[in-house]
Formats: sequence, structure tokens, C-alpha cells
Amino acid sequence: MNFNIYEILIALPGLLIAMTFHELAHGYAAYKLGDPTAKESGRLTLNPIKHVDIIGLLLLIFARFGWAKPVPINPSYFKNRKKGMIITSFAGPLMNFILAISFSVLRVLLIKYQFINSIMNQVLISAIIYNIVLGIFNLLPFPPLDGSKIVASLLPTKYEMKVYRYERYLYLILIILVITNTIDEILWPLVNFGLDIIDNIGRYFL
Repeated sequence: MNFNIYEILIALPGLLIAMTFHELAHGYAAYKLGDPTAKESGRLTLNPIKHVDIIGLLLLIFARFGWAKPVPINPSYFKNRKKGMIITSFAGPLMNFILAISFSVLRVLLIKYQFINSIMNQVLISAIIYNIVLGIFNLLPFPPLDGSKIVASLLPTKYEMKVYRYERYLYLILIILVITNTIDEILWPLVNFGLDIIDNIGRYFL
């Protein structure tokens, strides 16, 4: 039991930061493109309570699959709807990659100048991994993930509308992939590749 509690405490900071900044990035990108919906909903904040779904967070910790509260977006405010959706959808994963790089560089510098202990090291490693996982996972082209919205926005409008029309049914693809653990076969090679890149970036600061 103590070991499990310790693991949760190590994982929690990275998870909260990854989820909070991911959703904030979506909302801020939409806001800069002319959509005030996220701001009016109080989502342009670093307060994790506004972004974290408690059930989704617990599932992420214990089942490795969960979710945050989706940021409300209204594409009708965008001057270019398709371009706006692509930018807004990509903003969340991009923020996770930026955070992963930042935590990796911070960890390397702390090790270099001997300002780190084992607990801090584990927290930073956890934060790096969770940000990479969240960023890559959300770029997968399965509804309701960000990747599906990017792909849909690249399609001709008539096909894009069909994707959104049947989106709720297409959710089943992701659910089946998760239940059968097939998602791991897709996700983890990409995550390991991303971690190798992040590790190489961090080594430049040694």
C-alpha cells in the first residue's frame, strides 16, 4: 500500500501539469484566434481544478487511460475554420512536448550542478514521460482525440462533416483499442521514440 501511495505522489505533479497545460493551450490558442468561449468558461487558468476530471485522473493513475475536461471551442469564431481547428487541436500536444523538453533540460541541469535528490529525479522523469505520452496519445487519429480533429480538418468539407456527424460512433474504435491493449502496440513505440529525442536534447546541456 505504501508503495502504491508513493507512486501516486510521484506521478501526480507531472500528471496535473500535463493535463492542465494541455487544456489551457487549447483554450488559449482558440482565444488568440478569436474564440472567447474558453475564456468565458473560466478555462484560461493554471488552476488544475478547472481542467481535471477526477474520474479521468484516477483512471490515468490506475488504468493508464483517462481524460481531462475538454475545453469548449466554437470554430464559428475562427476567420479560417479549418486552419483554426488544426492550430487549436495541435496546441495541446505541442504544449506537452514543450513541457517534456523543459523538464528534461531542467533535470539534466539539476544533475549537472548536483541540485537534485532521488525523489525530485523521479518526479521529473514521471513528468517527462506523462507529457510525452499525453502529447503523442492525443495526436492519434481516433475520435475524440486531437489527432482526429486535425485529420478531419485536412479533409474536404463534405468528408469532414461526415467525420463529425459519426464521431460518437467512431469513439468505439478507440475504446476497442484500449480494451484489447492494442493501443499499447501503437502508442509505446512512438513514446519510446519521443523519449529518445527528448533524452538527446537534454544531453546537449551536460
